[in-house]
Amino acid sequence: MRDKFKVGLTRDFLTEDGKLVFEDIGLGVLDEQPHIEYQFFKEHFPEIAPDQIRGLDGIIVLAPRVTRNTLKGADRLVVIARFGVGYESVDLEACTEANVALFITPGAVERPMAGGIIAFMLALSRKMLIKDKLIRAGRWKEKILHMGTELVGRTLGSVGIGNIGSEMFRLAKPFGFARMIAYDPYVSREKAEKLGVELVDLDTVLRESDFVTINCPLTKETAKLIGEREFGLMKKTAYFINTARGGIVDQKALTRALVEGRIAGAGLDVFEQEPIDPEDPLLKLENVIVTPHAIGWTNECFRDIGRMDCLGILKASRGEVPDHVVNKAVLEKKEFLEKLAQYQRG
Repeated sequence: MRDKFKVGLTRDFLTEDGKLVFEDIGLGVLDEQPHIEYQFFKEHFPEIAPDQIRGLDGIIVLAPRVTRNTLKGADRLVVIARFGVGYESVDLEACTEANVALFITPGAVERPMAGGIIAFMLALSRKMLIKDKLIRAGRWKEKILHMGTELVGRTLGSVGIGNIGSEMFRLAKPFGFARMIAYDPYVSREKAEKLGVELVDLDTVLRESDFVTINCPLTKETAKLIGEREFGLMKKTAYFINTARGGIVDQKALTRALVEGRIAGAGLDVFEQEPIDPEDPLLKLENVIVTPHAIGWTNECFRDIGRMDCLGILKASRGEVPDHVVNKAVLEKKEFLEKLAQYQRG
């Protein structure tokens, strides 16, 4: 059994003067454990350097990438806690080869992200951005040219019914949608039926939805899943909302669809390249509402994400497997299990 379980947090959790960027990231969980020591990295790099993790048992990662190079010589490291649910910035194969488990925090982001999607629906359907600009420009009387639409009686569609997609459908019920449909080849009809959702194919979601929402992870299967052909299937009156990952969508095809009026508008929290170029033509359009990959960012969300990360670190420090491990193959490896067992406490 090791004496201390040493944890590192990436430097981007701190401001330049060393204060926490966020109100609370759950570090009280670790403060209560005398066998756990934690510290923040001294420097911030876009990619975590091997020297930054040397001698650590676990790390909590906000934005930096974890690559194969990061993990060189990481004999001691046993667990990586990703702050959130996205993990495309982490090399899963390299983690498994290095006998390191990566876990995420799905339970903490479901409600904040689902609420953000609903906010986009309401803002788009009521044309809030356009009306805001009207009043600031002294164009009050033009409001008659920008009538909104109700959610009641419409069709809500989703690409994916994971944790966030499921919560979105639960929150959407009181708004009176006539129909809720989704495409997800990995979800059972039983689960969908419990949510009041009809499983259909992707083209049906695109053709029949008044609001098309993206709620799937970015993988090799979903990269550029929505492109020119897919936008061509959507109703001219439909809105497109992406709060998942920018790489799922062909952004140029989306821009063309918006410029040409082939869809009514879009709510976007994510982009192919982040941060998006301020001169990107997408940002010149009045029928687009954008947020900087932060629609779900609330103090409560980050507190709960941090707490889940710290609880996962605590489990690892006791020789237990954290919840929500992504690279499940590592759990079958003798080398990983032996490494984890070193932390078991009698």
